[in-house]
Amino acid sequence: MMSSMFDASTLPLLEQVVNFTEARHGVLAGNIANMDTPGYRTRDLSSEKFQGRLEQAIEERTRPTSRAPYPGAPASPPSISNSSASSTSGHERQRNQIAAISDDFHGMLRHDDNNSSMEEQISEITKNQQVHNMALSLMTAQFRLLRAAITERA
Repeated sequence: MMSSMFDASTLPLLEQVVNFTEARHGVLAGNIANMDTPGYRTRDLSSEKFQGRLEQAIEERTRPTSRAPYPGAPASPPSISNSSASSTSGHERQRNQIAAISDDFHGMLRHDDNNSSMEEQISEITKNQQVHNMALSLMTAQFRLLRAAITERA
């Protein structure tokens, strides 16, 4: 009952956004940490691919199904992971995310064969943090609405 109640909201999608931004933050922080490492190439998780998968999950979610508990509710929680198995452990999901990390060969190479730019990395980490904070704010607002509905307060 509880899982189907939350599956009908945007919480599962927001959870995926938070997980993605958390993983991307780690990759971007690694880029900054290796800024002075000779031969290091910047890496990143593709925001465009993630957004594409998120759009697919939303489309699947709004598609009418016969297994939905009530009209307009999804039959199962949306998932944007590469594997379709719902029994995937957190560790396996993290490995899948790491496998999706791509080397970024854009930018000029410095004399030490490194293509990192501190300004670019700080800009990307700031954008990522804003998306992360927005998703957490929306989740918090939904939980407040739920608490207000349970306690019957406005």
